[in-house]
Amino acid sequence: MNATTALVFGILALLLAGPVPALLSRSTWPYRAPRAALVLWQAIALAAVLSAFSSGLAIASQLLVPGPDGRPTTAPTAEIDALGLPLWILYVVVFALTLLIGAKLIFSILQVGVRTRRRRARHRILVDLLDDCAMPAAVERTPDLRVLDVEEPIAYCLPGIRQRVVLSQGTLQNLDHAEVKAILTHERSHLRARHDLVLEAFTAVNHAFPRFVRSKSALGSVQLLVELLADDSAVRVTGPTPLARALVACAGSTAPRGAMAAGGPSTLIRVQRLSTDAADPRVAVCAYLAAITILVVPTVAVAVPWLTELRLLLNAY
Repeated sequence: MNATTALVFGILALLLAGPVPALLSRSTWPYRAPRAALVLWQAIALAAVLSAFSSGLAIASQLLVPGPDGRPTTAPTAEIDALGLPLWILYVVVFALTLLIGAKLIFSILQVGVRTRRRRARHRILVDLLDDCAMPAAVERTPDLRVLDVEEPIAYCLPGIRQRVVLSQGTLQNLDHAEVKAILTHERSHLRARHDLVLEAFTAVNHAFPRFVRSKSALGSVQLLVELLADDSAVRVTGPTPLARALVACAGSTAPRGAMAAGGPSTLIRVQRLSTDAADPRVAVCAYLAAITILVVPTVAVAVPWLTELRLLLNAY
């Protein structure tokens, strides 16, 4: 690897962390293929991380200058003599930033995971205590279902090992059987697909990159996509009309942090989408191909040169 490789990967990391997510978040085609769009978002996030690390590793390889015996050495004086002081300082700073991003990513993953699970555990205990057993006979009472004695229509789920789907008496009183079934299917789709893990990963990556680099809209776009996927699951069971009515009824409901609510600020977009035949296989195929390209090309570009460098390094010893 050389300085050009480091520069290319650095630019790619910046593009994938900022401009590309900002452009994708303004697109409407993901509404027609939310699953493929979510895969593309995941590929972009992973490729951004890989590119950032690749840039730092390429810089680090430039610091391995040949010693008197021809073997690579990390002696600062030899590096400065070979590279010059300004370039050596630049390489060290870039490599340090790469290590910082890596450390911050690990810290963010642990922090987001621990905090989210603590919030859910506390709220799970609370809803178990406040559970109102009174519910319509038409609604099947399942072990994961909790009903709160609240007039406001509320519907959300608490992911995790001990999953919970939480409704309010207002939801059961204002929605008919088909609409309640649509809401329950929507929330259980989140739990079954573990959409919470996807959101946790994007939250961690979003926190790892500096604010002036990362896109503010990436996390919101992914949150919308997982809601669209859950909507599609509900539509396959009850059809679009019951789900649309249920979403409108629960649009103003709130949920604790760490939970996944049926309503929210994206309700209007989701209801409008239900009124159209949005599925488009061609869009999905293009998105999958783009995801493969974005993920495979940087990986191969990193793996091949580094395997070559490793072989040369082993041969030197």
